[in-house]
Amino acid sequence: MKRVAFLAVVAIGLVAGTFALDAAYPPDLSRARTVGTEVMDRQGRTLALFPVEGGTWRLAAGAGDVSAHYLDLLLRTEDKRFFTHPGVDPLALARAAWQWARTGRIVSGGSTITMQVARMLERRPRTVASKAVEIFRAFQLEARFTKQEILGLYLTLAPYGGNLEGIRAGSLAWFGRPPHRLDPDQAALLVALPRSPERLRPDRHPARARAARDAVLGAPAPQDLPAARIALPRHAPQPAAALARAEPGGRIATTLDLPLQEAAERLAADLVLPDRARAALLVVDIASREIRAIVGATEGSLDLTRAVRSPGSALKPFVYAMAFAEGHAAPDAPLPDLPRRFGAYAPENYDRGFAGNVTAAEALRRSLNVPAVALLDRVGPLRFASGLKAAGVTPRLAPGAEPSLPLALGGAGVTLRDLATLYAALSDGRAAPLTLAGPAPSRPFLDPHAARLVRRALTRRLPGTLREGIAWKTGTSWGGRDAWAVGLDGRHVVAVWVGRADGTPMPGATGLSIAMPILARGFDLLDPAPLPQPPVATAATATVDGLRLLFPPPGAVLAELGSVTLRAMGGRRPLTFMVDGIAVPGMPARREAGWAPPGPGFYRVTVMDADGAAASAAVRVR
Repeated sequence: MKRVAFLAVVAIGLVAGTFALDAAYPPDLSRARTVGTEVMDRQGRTLALFPVEGGTWRLAAGAGDVSAHYLDLLLRTEDKRFFTHPGVDPLALARAAWQWARTGRIVSGGSTITMQVARMLERRPRTVASKAVEIFRAFQLEARFTKQEILGLYLTLAPYGGNLEGIRAGSLAWFGRPPHRLDPDQAALLVALPRSPERLRPDRHPARARAARDAVLGAPAPQDLPAARIALPRHAPQPAAALARAEPGGRIATTLDLPLQEAAERLAADLVLPDRARAALLVVDIASREIRAIVGATEGSLDLTRAVRSPGSALKPFVYAMAFAEGHAAPDAPLPDLPRRFGAYAPENYDRGFAGNVTAAEALRRSLNVPAVALLDRVGPLRFASGLKAAGVTPRLAPGAEPSLPLALGGAGVTLRDLATLYAALSDGRAAPLTLAGPAPSRPFLDPHAARLVRRALTRRLPGTLREGIAWKTGTSWGGRDAWAVGLDGRHVVAVWVGRADGTPMPGATGLSIAMPILARGFDLLDPAPLPQPPVATAATATVDGLRLLFPPPGAVLAELGSVTLRAMGGRRPLTFMVDGIAVPGMPARREAGWAPPGPGFYRVTVMDADGAAASAAVRVR
C-alpha cells in the first residue's frame, strides 16, 4: 500500500509539475498570429497580398487551403502517424537515435509536424537541448490545439526560401497559383522545401531541388522546376492598400471580380495617353452598387477615382431629370439654344455656335450649354445641389461660394466614384453608395420615370463597341484638364476619367476624344449580355448632313508609306477620328486627321461627330 501511495504521490507531482511548467512557460504564438494581409475577390480569389512588418510574406493557411496531393505527400513523408501520436512519435525518435548512434550523424530528425511547428514558433540552434524543448512544446501544442489547427500552424509558418513563409506564399511565389490547385509535382517540391529552404531553392540550386522533389514523389518527375520567383499578386493596388491599412492581418473579402479586374488593368496599361496623363476606371454592378473592377491610376499610388475634379457636362443628365420630374421640360418639347444672358453669365457651346430650337432630348444628347443652364435656372442651383447631396454626392465648391448656374457645366468638383453613383441611379431613380464590401442601402434620388426618360435620351450607339443599349455621356472640364465618359447598360455602370494628377491642362483633349474610346473598351470587358434596354433615340437634327468617312473607303488596302490622311464630310463638328477605338490626334474643328499606321495588319477607322453619329471602315495596311 505504501508503494502504491508513493507512486500516486509521484504521479500527482509529475502532473502538477507539468501544469506548473506549462503555466510558467507557455508557447509563444506571436509568430503564428502575426500574418500578412490578403485582399480577396468576391469568389475568394487572391487579389493582393501585403507582408508583415519587416517584409516577410507569412500568410494564414489551413488544411482546407491545400490540395489533396500536397496533404497526402506531407503526411506520408513528414509524419505518418500525425493523427494518432500525442505530439511526439516514439518510433520515429527511436529510429533517429539509432541512426545517429550507428552512423555518427543525423540521418533523420524524428521530428513530428507538431515538433516542427514548435521549432518554427521559437527558432533555436539544432542541438539536443533544443530537441528537448521542442518535445515539451509539442506536448503543449497538442494540449491546446486540435490536429487540424496544428496543421494550420505548420501551413502558416513553414519556410519556403528567402522571405517566404507558409504554403500560400510558397505556392503563389513559386508556381503562381493557390495551394489548392497544386499538381503532384508542384506539391512535392513544396513538401521538400521546408526541410532546408535555402539549400533547396529551385532558382539557386535546381539539382538539389529536383532530387528532393523526386525523393518525395518516389520517382523522377518530368515537370521543370521554377527558374525564378513569381511576383505576388497586387491587383487594385490603391484600394487594396487602403483596406490592408485599415484591417491588417488575415483575409479581407471584397466585391471585386479578379478576371474583370485583371482585364481592366491590362486595358489601362495599354492606353496611349497625353504626356503625364493618367486614367482611372470603375465598373459597378447596378443592382448591388458593388464595385467589380477599379483602376485608381495607370501608375503611382494615388487613387484617382477619389480625386475631386470638375465634371464638365457630365452632370447635365441630372439637371434634365429634375427638370422633367418638375414639369419644366419634356424630352420632345422644344428648347431654344440661342444666345442668352443669365444676369452676368452668358454660356456658350464648345464650338461657340448655337443650334436654334431643338428638343430637350436632342439638347441633352448634343450637350448644348444654354438649354442646360436654362433648365438649372428653373430647377434652382440650390435645389439641384441639395438633390445631389441627398444622393450622397456633395458638389465641392470654392470656399464661401454658393451653388450657382455654372453647376450645370461643371462649376463644382466631384469624383469618379460620385459620377458612377449618380449614373447608377438612372436605372431606378435610387442612389446608394458604391461599396467594396457588399450591398448598401439605397435612398430615393430621382423620379423613376424622369430617370428613364433621361436614360432613353442618352441611349444610342457607343462607337468602338458592338454592345447595344448603352446610355452614355461625356464631359470635359475647362481647358481640357479632365476628360470624362460614363455609361450604363442594364447591369453595369462603367466610368472613366483621364487627366493629369497635378490638374494641368491637356490641350485638345475632350471627353469625346480621349475618355469615350476607353469607355467603349470598358464595356467590351463585360461578358454577360445586358438586360433589355429602352428604345434607342433616333431623333436627329435636320440641319446637318449625314456623317460620312471619305477616306479610307471600306476594304481599302493601304501601303505602309508613312502618314495617311483620314477625311470625312457631313456631321456636326468637332469631329473625332479613331483607329481601333483610340483617338487620332488632330484639330477637332477640321474634317481630316493624319494617321501613321504602326505596321502591317487590319484596322478599323472611325469618325464620330459632336452628336455621337459615327461612320467606320475596315482597312488593311500591307
